[in-house]
Amino acid sequence: MYQDLRYEVHGHVGVLTLDRPEVHNALRRQTYTELTDAVQRCAQRVLVITGAGPSFCSGDDVREVMAGGDGAVTRPAPRLTPAAEALLHTKVPVLAAVNGPAVGWGMELALLADIRIASERARFAELFVKRGLCSDVGGIGRLAQLVGREHAAELLFTGDPIDSARAAEIGLVSRVVPKDSLLDRALEVAERIAANPPLAVAELKDGLRRALDPDWTKLGEWVSTTLGTLFTTDDHREGVRAFLDKREPRYSGT
Repeated sequence: MYQDLRYEVHGHVGVLTLDRPEVHNALRRQTYTELTDAVQRCAQRVLVITGAGPSFCSGDDVREVMAGGDGAVTRPAPRLTPAAEALLHTKVPVLAAVNGPAVGWGMELALLADIRIASERARFAELFVKRGLCSDVGGIGRLAQLVGREHAAELLFTGDPIDSARAAEIGLVSRVVPKDSLLDRALEVAERIAANPPLAVAELKDGLRRALDPDWTKLGEWVSTTLGTLFTTDDHREGVRAFLDKREPRYSGT
C-alpha cells in the first residue's frame, strides 16, 4: 500500500516503520503523505513508530523538500503540518521506538509521540537552526514540556546533537534499551496499554492534551508563516548548501 513505509499489525498494536534506509529514512513529500495517511487510518489500539536500518529518521530530504538550497522552495500555507496534525489529534496512543539518529523533523516525529523509548544508538538533534529555519510545532510546543525551557532552548538554539544517555537524563525519553531488544521492549509497553479499556485510554490521552498542550492550529500557522519568511533568507540557502557541500556554513544574518 505504501512506498516509503511499512505497516504491520501485532494484535491490537500497529507498527509503522519508515522504510528508506538508503537515505536514513529522510522524509520526502511522498513520505509525509503516507505517514499522515497511516496515522489517520490506524485502527489498532496503540501505534508504534520506528525506522528501518541504522537510523530512526534523518529529517527532511534536503534535495527535495528544501530544493537543495536553490531558493525554489514553495512558500508554505499558514497551517499545521498535516503529518503533525494527524499525530497530535489521533486518539490512539503513539510510541516512538527510536532505533538510531532522530534529527530535524525526525526529532519532531519522536516528540509528537506520547512515549519515546530509545536504543543506546539513538541520537537527537533539532537541526533546523543549522539550516536557517525554526523547528516545527514539536520542538516549539512539546520539547519544553518534556525537558524544561532551559534544556529546550539549548537544543533549539545550538542545534547540537545529544546521545541517548543525555536524552534520558533530561527526560526526553522514558528509557534506553539495547538496540536488539528495542522493538520487543516497545511492543511490551504498547501491549500493556492495549490491554486496558481503549475508551478510557483515549479519554486519558485527551485529558493530557487539554491540560498541557497549546493551541496547535495557531502554533502551526505561526510556524508555517515564519518558515515562509526564513526559506527566503540567504542564511537558509547557505545552511543547505554548506550541508550538501560538506563544509562549515558562513552565515550573514540576511
